[in-house]
Amino acid sequence: MTRRAAPPALLAAAGIVAAGAVLPVAYLAWVVLGDLPQWWETVWSARALELLLRSVGLAVAVTAATVAISLPISWLTVRTDLPGRGVWSVLCALPLVIPSYIGAYLLVSALGPRGELQGVLEGPLGIDRLPSLYGFWGAWLALTLFCFPYVLLPLQAVLRRMDPSLEEAARGMGCSGWAAYRGVVLPQLLPAVGAGALLVSLYVLSDFGAVSIMRFDSFTRVIYTQYRSSFDRVGAASLATLLVLVTLVILWLEARSRRSGALHRSAPGTARPPRPIALGRWRWPALAFCAGVVGLALALPVGMLALWTTRSISGTVEWGAVFTAAGHSLLAAGLAAGVAVLCALPVALLAARYRGRWPRLIEGGAYLGHALPGIVVALALVFFATRAVVGLYQTLAMLVVALVILFLPQAIGAVRTAVLQVDPRLEEAARSLGRSPTRAFVSVTAPLLRGGVAAGAALVFLTAVKELPATLILAPIGFDTLAIDVWRTTSVGFYERGAVPSLLLLAVSAVPMAILVLRERSDA
Repeated sequence: MTRRAAPPALLAAAGIVAAGAVLPVAYLAWVVLGDLPQWWETVWSARALELLLRSVGLAVAVTAATVAISLPISWLTVRTDLPGRGVWSVLCALPLVIPSYIGAYLLVSALGPRGELQGVLEGPLGIDRLPSLYGFWGAWLALTLFCFPYVLLPLQAVLRRMDPSLEEAARGMGCSGWAAYRGVVLPQLLPAVGAGALLVSLYVLSDFGAVSIMRFDSFTRVIYTQYRSSFDRVGAASLATLLVLVTLVILWLEARSRRSGALHRSAPGTARPPRPIALGRWRWPALAFCAGVVGLALALPVGMLALWTTRSISGTVEWGAVFTAAGHSLLAAGLAAGVAVLCALPVALLAARYRGRWPRLIEGGAYLGHALPGIVVALALVFFATRAVVGLYQTLAMLVVALVILFLPQAIGAVRTAVLQVDPRLEEAARSLGRSPTRAFVSVTAPLLRGGVAAGAALVFLTAVKELPATLILAPIGFDTLAIDVWRTTSVGFYERGAVPSLLLLAVSAVPMAILVLRERSDA
């Protein structure tokens, strides 16, 4: 990274990208400031306070549950002699590929009133109705089961890299296994726990599909309902600003809680892998715990999806509509991925190669979309389009813009990592031979960035193809995607009709996931 001034053209291009990413929040604030009395009345109403408590309460409950599940699983799959621990490690991470709205409807169809479990129990036990799964506890269960890998994966990574010498020294001084874990291992895991908990809490606050299917009124569901049912949408914008404030407070609290102490090993030599800890008589309870989590979070949803797909195929499937929706999903996500990596290039180059106030501000602005719920970005773009650029309202271009704003940070991160791995002296050598800066970049640097660009595009595609609230609000009329089909059919109880689109959506999501896995293995 150099201290010299960035080229004006690069600074301008990156600044335009950052301005686009900041646009939703800026325009939403401008709309609210135009009607401060209604904003004040909305945010200080009893309804807003209730929504705040419900949403934050759900986020806290889900985050605590995901940490409680991930801590023992990470330790069991990395540091013990758990039978088949490598297989359990993979199986426990797979629920991450299931969108929350698909997982929620599969849980309801299996465990809810008049679900498959009730049908099984009705004959031998005479149970004609199971307790309702809707409401807070249903939303908590669905989001916990499909979000805990956000905490589990960083915990496993830290445990694999952790030097076992401190833990062994503590046990050599007479500490029990639990005391050594609590006093030595757990403090080193706290940064990873905080990072995973931050992702989970932001995901819960921004989730729309699971809370809608579980009929739990959170910020996102009420904002969407108010947006669809009210002609004056300033009330929905006011609630959206309150949701943004809650998100920013969580980000601030997480930043303040980070520890500044060093957690790396200070002794010379190479760290050795830890010896697996024998579970002894706890082996079978540990296996039962892992099997229970995998059964609820993976086996049950996949089994229900297979059951509903079989019933759907044996009945009547509108294959034309399904494949049209799949084509729309591929088109929107593909355009978003392509535009995102193009926008990420100037920002990544600026952040990786140059220092100063403007590079930092531009990079921070470009990352703002990562902290915004999809429904907030969509609502802000609706206000912008209807009042400033009417021709863009309900067009594919507006949907792509929203997806790029939401997932641009994923592309920037991947491209920036690739830029940091390219020695800038290679490009300088090309320029010394008479090539212009543009030709030197195209002929020397760009080919070396292909891996990072591909990874960034795959990440954006993977998340954009599953995005629900922004697609519901901004998609052109008749532009149904797989996510819209799944939500529209399952939110009213038509589980059989939502099975094939759900299965196809998971299959489409598996392609970029496979690209990322193969890339990681080739880099290893």
